Amino acid sequence: MASKVRVRFAPSPTGYLHVGGLRTALYNWFMARRHGGTFVLRIEDTDRARMVEGATENLIRTLEVCGLKQDEGPYLQSERREKHLACAYELIEKGYAYYCFCSKERLEEVSKNQQLNKQPVMYDRHCRDLDRTTAENRAAVGDEHVIRLKAPLEGSIVMEDLIRGRVEIPWAQVDDQVLVKSDGYPTYHLAATCDDHDMEISHVIRGEEWLSSLPKHLFIYQAMGWEAPQFAHLPLLLNPDKSKLSKRQGDVAVEEYLAKGYLPEALVNFVALLGWNPTADREIFTKEELAALFDITKVNKGGAVFNREKLDWMNAEYIQALPMDEYLRRLSEGGFLPEGIEQERAARIVKARLVKFADARELIDEAVNALPYEAPALVWKKSDAKIAKARLEGVRAWLEGKDETWFADVPRMEEETRAWIAEKGWSNGDTLWPLRVALSGREKSPSPFELMFVAGKIETLVRVDAAIKKMQ
Repeated sequence: MASKVRVRFAPSPTGYLHVGGLRTALYNWFMARRHGGTFVLRIEDTDRARMVEGATENLIRTLEVCGLKQDEGPYLQSERREKHLACAYELIEKGYAYYCFCSKERLEEVSKNQQLNKQPVMYDRHCRDLDRTTAENRAAVGDEHVIRLKAPLEGSIVMEDLIRGRVEIPWAQVDDQVLVKSDGYPTYHLAATCDDHDMEISHVIRGEEWLSSLPKHLFIYQAMGWEAPQFAHLPLLLNPDKSKLSKRQGDVAVEEYLAKGYLPEALVNFVALLGWNPTADREIFTKEELAALFDITKVNKGGAVFNREKLDWMNAEYIQALPMDEYLRRLSEGGFLPEGIEQERAARIVKARLVKFADARELIDEAVNALPYEAPALVWKKSDAKIAKARLEGVRAWLEGKDETWFADVPRMEEETRAWIAEKGWSNGDTLWPLRVALSGREKSPSPFELMFVAGKIETLVRVDAAIKKMQ
C-alpha cells in the first residue's frame, strides 16, 4: 500500500447518481478511511454536450445525504482545461500524439465498412503519419481537428489490477483514442489521467467499463514520464436475470430510492456489500465499520446481482432499529407523515410493518380511516348476528368505563381486554372480530387494540355505536 493514500470519486454531471456510482464512491471513501488517506471529489464536466443543469449540485447533495463528505473538492475538471491542453501538446512534441483532420462523414464511412467486413470498429489511423509541421499549420489556421493518442502498433501491455490481478491486452486492440475533441475540450482519457497525476491520486477505483481503456491511460503516464497509480476495476451491477443493471428493470438512481423512503444508511450498507462482504456471519454494518474492514483485493471479480428483495429486508431492519422519536422525525421530514394526532399515533403502530417510508401513507390511512361495510362483515366465521351484536354491546360498556390514558397504552389494553373476555367466558374471535371490523371496516387491518390507540376513546365509541346500529 502506498505511504500516502489519495483516492478520488469523479462523476460526470450528466444526470442522477447511479447506484453503481454510489458503490464506487463508497469504496473510494472506505479506502481513504481505512488507510488514513484523502477522499477527493472531482466533477468531470468536460463533456459539455451531455451536461445537465443542476446535476453537480444534486450529486454533491446526494453524496452528503449518504454520509460521504469529501476531504478535498469538489474540483471542476473544466477549470483545468489549459493544463490538459498543455499535456496534449507535450505528447505531440514527444511523438506520442498527433493531429487528426478526418471529417465526421469520413469516420462514419470507415466505421460502416468495418462493420460490414466484420472488423473491429476503430480509427484507421489515416492521419497518423501526417507531416507534423503541416498538421500544426493546418490546426493554426483553424482547420477543424482533434488530437489523437499515437498508441503502439505491436506487442501487448501487461497490467496489474488490484481486483483482477494480471491483465494483458494486445496493442492491436487499442484504438488511437481522441484526447482533445474538435471543440477544444479534452476527453476523459486525457483529462482524468492528467488530473490523477496532478492531484497525486494513489489508487484509481472505478467501474470495469474502463478496464479496456487502461492501456491508453498507462501509455499516457509512460509517455509523460509519470508514475501511474494502482488501479482497481469494479465488477458490473446486474439485474436478477444477470443482464446489466438498467432502468428498464427498476430504479437505478440513488435519488429515486431515497425519494421512496429507503434510509440512506440502509442503502449504503446494501450497496457496499454488492460484490464484497468482510465477514460471513452478519450483513448489517455502519459505513465506519465497513471502512475499518475494507480490503479492495477481496472484492469479487464477477458481477454482483442487485437484489431488491434483500434491499427491502435490510431497509426494514434499519427502520425497526430506529428509536421512535427519530423514526417519527425522519418520517415527517421526508414528507411521509400526514399532519394530525391520529396520523402520528397510526405512524407509531405501523412502524413494525414498514419496508420503506413511502409505504407509511397507505398504512396510516388504513389505521385512521374506516371503510364503509355491511352488517354481515361484523359476524365472526360460524358465529351469528345476534352474538356479534351482544359482544359489541358488552365491549361498548367495558370501554365506556376506561379513561383516555387507558387508550394510550396498547399492551395494557390488550392484556386487560383479553382477561375480561376470558372472565366472561367468551371467545376472542367472537368478540375481537366484530370490534376490529367496527373500527376499520376491513377484514385485514391492525389489531383492534392498535386501532383504539389511533382513534382514541371518543372515536372508538362512535364507531362501535355505529356498528351496533347496523345490527338492529
